[in-house]
Amino acid sequence: MKVGGSYTLPLLRQRAHELLQDPAILARCMPGCEDLKKIGPDEYEMQMKVVVSAVQGLFAGKVRITDQKPPESFRLIVEGSGKVGFMKGDGLLTLVPATVTTGVSILGSEGTEVRYEGDVQVGGTLAGVGQRLLDSTAKMIIRKFFEKLAEAGAETEQAAIVP
Repeated sequence: MKVGGSYTLPLLRQRAHELLQDPAILARCMPGCEDLKKIGPDEYEMQMKVVVSAVQGLFAGKVRITDQKPPESFRLIVEGSGKVGFMKGDGLLTLVPATVTTGVSILGSEGTEVRYEGDVQVGGTLAGVGQRLLDSTAKMIIRKFFEKLAEAGAETEQAAIVP
């Protein structure tokens, strides 16, 4: 399954890149993430609860960050498996300076458009729910992730401003 799209964060590109590399922020923002631990340079172990329709289960896996060109881009490689199947994903995230036109930005109108594109493979019982449902669930998870990331970014910016 191909995934792709973009989301504009109300953060400068350098700050957006830093947050996307912070395991504590990522664990807080990823829907269903129950644990994310650094196990090596740019490599993390994760546990994530996945719910797609009537199929749900706990996945254990790894996340690796490769091809880094801070603050412009990086590649995420995700692998996980559980009782209900497996998932593998490979995606490129590109961060581009942008103008924030909706919501409240602490920086006025400066922000970052995060463009993402990649491939996701699923197998087992999880794959049995159908392509259409998997596609809509993936889009919802990605949207929720970026919404939470924008909130976390605003909170960290506010904390830095308040003495």
